[in-house]
Amino acid sequence: MHFSLHPRLAADTTVLGDLPLCRVLLSKEALGPWLILVPRRDEITEIHHLPEQDQLQLIRESSAVARLLETDYQADKINVGALGNLVPQLHVHHIARFQSDIAWPGPIWGNTDGTQREEGIQQALADELRDELANIDGFKAI
Repeated sequence: MHFSLHPRLAADTTVLGDLPLCRVLLSKEALGPWLILVPRRDEITEIHHLPEQDQLQLIRESSAVARLLETDYQADKINVGALGNLVPQLHVHHIARFQSDIAWPGPIWGNTDGTQREEGIQQALADELRDELANIDGFKAI
């Protein structure tokens, strides 16, 4: 099966690895840990376009990632969203939110300055998250 990541997702993230259905990405935005799940299914733009078995697997993987962010980073709130207005490829954002973050309590979109993490900090966070994701069944680091 062929899978390709949308160029904008590829440019704005670091690939961490794969869960059974989804590629796991770390946003480069300097805000919380911000993970993005992308089902490895080409031409899918909406959750309801996935076969039912894939929909259920997406919920399992999304819940596991949300638990990881909540537990390991003591987030005040986990924002989960699938917008896709600029990037049509189905992808689901999982953002650890903190009362101290730049956009709190509002939404992330349009409320940050777009600053990206420095490369070394991004790599260290990516390595840390790969180690934590290894505790989720079926995760394979890339």
